[in-house]
Amino acid sequence: MSASDDRFAEFPSLRFERPAEGVLRIVLDAPGLNSVSPQMHRELADVWLAVDRDPSVRVAILEGEGKAFSAGGSFELIEAMLDDFERRAVILREARDLVMNVLNCSKPIVSAIHGPAVGAGLVAAMLADVSIAAKDARIIDGHTRLGVAAGDHAAICWPLLCGMAKAKYYLLTCETLSGEEAERIGLVSLCCERDELHERALDVAKRLAGGAQSAIRWTKHTLNHWYRIMSPTFDASLGYEFLGFTGPDAAEGLASLREKRDPVFTGPTSE
Repeated sequence: MSASDDRFAEFPSLRFERPAEGVLRIVLDAPGLNSVSPQMHRELADVWLAVDRDPSVRVAILEGEGKAFSAGGSFELIEAMLDDFERRAVILREARDLVMNVLNCSKPIVSAIHGPAVGAGLVAAMLADVSIAAKDARIIDGHTRLGVAAGDHAAICWPLLCGMAKAKYYLLTCETLSGEEAERIGLVSLCCERDELHERALDVAKRLAGGAQSAIRWTKHTLNHWYRIMSPTFDASLGYEFLGFTGPDAAEGLASLREKRDPVFTGPTSE
């Protein structure tokens, strides 16, 4: 193992491959359709710092193993936010770090999205510099279905990517977006057939890896100021989301997911 690969040994819940020179593939590979465990949540927040510091990496690809990109936060992760203030505070910090570390990573990131792509697993996919969705992708933010506000990344990027009207519709209703519809409304960069997804992502990554690195990185940094100026909105969305985890609707949302039934929300309607 090279010294560069040693850098990623501290992220055991993620799998790393080097499919081309200068390209690092990061694979979500976990039970429950790559659901995000507490450990994976920490690692997804921090891995972008390691990518940024590795001189052998010019481009990162993020994708999911098997039938899904990611089913979102695991039941264990959600339970931790419901039951323990200290764990909730730690996970809130990780959620903030995940967004900001993706944005501040100087290397371009390409996401390859297929099957279900939900919640915590969706953050880096949507914030990637080039997002490629298979036609079979099923993109859903998932927060209001769980009984909490749409925090994470959605408030800073969905209105910019697809417009406020579409962002409100999909974030409020949690309706599922196909890969084709996501591309049509501008939520993702590209859409392709499922069997072409990995090759398409690799082709884009190799093109970026072969480009003028300072020009590409400074362009990414500059464009991401559109997101950075929305930092107060992002912080507010996270605050409301994590406040929601202290209430009855989040507990009912988790119970309904476990029991595979529709939720019956009874939380207060006043503000």
